[in-house]
Amino acid sequence: MNSKIFRISLTAALSGFLFGFDTVVISGANLPIKELWNTSPWFHGTFIMSMALWGTVIGSLFGGVPCERFGRKKTLFWIGILYALSAIGSGLATDPYMFSFFRFIGGLGVGASSVAAPIYISEISTAKNRGKLGALYQFMLVLGILIAFISNYLLIGVGGENDWRWMLGIEAIPAILYTVLVVKIPNSPRWLAITKQDDRGALETLKQLYTEEDALNKLKEIKSDISTKKVKESLFSGNYKTPLILAFLIAFFNQLSGINFILYYAPEILERAGLATQESLFSSIAIGLINLIFTFVGVWLIDRLGRKQLMKIGSFGYIISLGMVGWCFYSGASSTLLLIFILVFIASHAVGQGAVIWVFISEIFPNKVRAFGQSWGTGTHWVFAAIITLVTPIFLDADNGIFKDNPWPIFIFFAGMMVLQLLFVLFMMPETKGISLEDLDKKLNKRK
Repeated sequence: MNSKIFRISLTAALSGFLFGFDTVVISGANLPIKELWNTSPWFHGTFIMSMALWGTVIGSLFGGVPCERFGRKKTLFWIGILYALSAIGSGLATDPYMFSFFRFIGGLGVGASSVAAPIYISEISTAKNRGKLGALYQFMLVLGILIAFISNYLLIGVGGENDWRWMLGIEAIPAILYTVLVVKIPNSPRWLAITKQDDRGALETLKQLYTEEDALNKLKEIKSDISTKKVKESLFSGNYKTPLILAFLIAFFNQLSGINFILYYAPEILERAGLATQESLFSSIAIGLINLIFTFVGVWLIDRLGRKQLMKIGSFGYIISLGMVGWCFYSGASSTLLLIFILVFIASHAVGQGAVIWVFISEIFPNKVRAFGQSWGTGTHWVFAAIITLVTPIFLDADNGIFKDNPWPIFIFFAGMMVLQLLFVLFMMPETKGISLEDLDKKLNKRK
């Protein structure tokens, strides 16, 4: 693999690290904030826990606009600024409204990064290594999740009642470092050639990544693709029905697996199973570690087995593990057994949906509408993530939740949704492994 492309992709993928850290660090602050401000389950779900996700929804839905207008690189830069502001503001918040505002700012960064980084990486890589490089984003994401869990655990007792402020504020350090690093990466050659019509700039960038001969061939391939679409088209013109449906379904099923439900509420779920607060936070580290290990497995396999095969493996793992987690809660099985099946669930997600989703969505839309197509897919993902996070306290709250005594029906519901995902994978999902972005456009949109 070209070492320079790898380093550039890794830098862009660092936004995924901040994504993972930012979205999961709240799990350690969840219960202390609930006790500090004594908010209702509705307020806690709507503002405290899900406000960042509503920011993510907006960031993902509109992230395609700055990606197209200002470029992938500048968008990635400002994402770092948003993360830093959010970390500092959330850590210093004096009331739940100020806290929610700065969590919303961080959510904008998360949503925009889930659009910009996968697009950028897919556009500078080749068909042969696009899966591995694209999955770097997910790998860094789960590394961020693991570091957030470890950070939360290590910061217990550092600030007394204000531990949670340190947990949230420390994110500013990697956010600032990422922002500095992203200044040095080049613009996307496809964005330069297609949106800016800057062939010279695109060729100069390609020469930084490939030999001169390969760079010229790449530019010809990109220009050839442009010539087949001289008329400006809307994403919803009817010409891109297939990728729109595929992006919606893979994002929909990603969240209906319950992954964010378990990651965000891991300490509370484990406490329900009988673990003490510190034990539940420590067990959350095990969740993050398994997520990282099996994401690495997914990254290694994605260009070998392909996207569809990994989704099959993950779907079977989801169905078995979620069914068994539901049974553990229903039967009152030991907390150790419950934790084992939660870890199996995390491993299944990491190898399947986790490794595939961002790569797959960034591949299936053609060059001219890729940024807006990525916004569509990630927007779908985050809308359902926000809804699930918002309603969770209504179902899980110890005093007023619908399933306050035993949450087993929630996990059985998620298991049923994963049966539907398996059917989607078997009968609708195409394989994109080893096919250039331009050829995928022809395949999915029936272009000649």
